[in-house]
Amino acid sequence: MIGTEIELPVADGVLAAVDFGGHGPGVLLVHGSGHNAAAWADVASLLTGECRPVAVDLRGHGRTRLGSAGPEQYWRDLGDALAVLAWDRPVLVGHSTGGYAVTAATAAGLAEPAALCVVDGVVLDDRDASLAAHDAMRTADALEHLRAAFRYGWEADDDRMRAHVEQCVREAGDDWLNAGARPGLVREVTLRSFLRRGDRWVRRPAVEEIAAVTAVSPAADVLPAVDVYGRLTCPLTIVLPSGGFHAARRDEVRAVVDAAPGRRLIDIDANHNVPMTRPADLAAIILGLVRDRDTTAAGNAG
Repeated sequence: MIGTEIELPVADGVLAAVDFGGHGPGVLLVHGSGHNAAAWADVASLLTGECRPVAVDLRGHGRTRLGSAGPEQYWRDLGDALAVLAWDRPVLVGHSTGGYAVTAATAAGLAEPAALCVVDGVVLDDRDASLAAHDAMRTADALEHLRAAFRYGWEADDDRMRAHVEQCVREAGDDWLNAGARPGLVREVTLRSFLRRGDRWVRRPAVEEIAAVTAVSPAADVLPAVDVYGRLTCPLTIVLPSGGFHAARRDEVRAVVDAAPGRRLIDIDANHNVPMTRPADLAAIILGLVRDRDTTAAGNAG
C-alpha cells in the first residue's frame, strides 16, 4: 500500500494511521467496522493531487493496539487525532460506523470540519429505538453471528492466516461486500485486519470490541440517533448506495438532508462497500468538497 505509516497520539496511547501524502487541505478518512485504513488506499490515490488524505485505524482495528473500554472512545479519539494533525478546516469522511464517528466527533465539538461526508453511515432511529437496536447487537447470538461470518477474534498461525487472506481474494467477486473491489486491495485490507500477538495472528476486531462500542448509555449526551444531526452546523454530504444498508430508508435520509441548508444527498449505484468498490466516484465527491472548501475560504478572504 502506498503511504507512510504514522502514529497519532490519543488519551491512552496511539492510533495507527496511513498518511498518503499530497498537499493542500487535510482529509481524514475513517473506515467502518471490520475494515481498516487500507480500505481507503484506492480513494486516497486519487486525492493527493489536491489534498492530503490520512486514514486511521480505529480502536480494535488494523494496527491500532488499543481496544475500547466504552462506546464513545473510538469517535472521541478523532478529536485528539485532528489536534495532532493541526489541520485548518479539514474535510472528514466516514464510511459506515466511521460515518457516525465523524458525525459524533463534530456534534460533540471535538472537530471543526469544513465539511462532513458520510458514506452509508447515517443513524436514523430515535433515541429509544437506537438503544434497543444496540442492545440487540450485544446479545450472545448476535456476537456469535459476527464471529462466524467474519472470523472476528479468530486466531491463526502464519500459514492459516495467509491461506485465509488468499481465499478472501479468490472469493471477492462473489462476496456481498467485496464484489467489484480490486483484488489487491482486498488482500491489503484483509492482511491489515490481522494483528500479531506472540506466535499467532488475531483477526480484528474481536467481538469484545463490538460489545464495548455498542454498550451505549441512555444518559449519553451524543448518541447514535437521528437527533445528532440537529447539532451539526457544517455542510453535510450523505452518499447513499443503492445496495447499501440504508437504501430502503431513503425518505428518512432525505429528511435529514432537507432539515438544514448546506446538506446534499448523493445517490450512487453501489453496494455498501463504496470506498473499495467505487473509489473513483467517491474520490470525485470528496474532491468536490475540497474545492468547495477552497472556494469558501477564498470568498471569506476577499
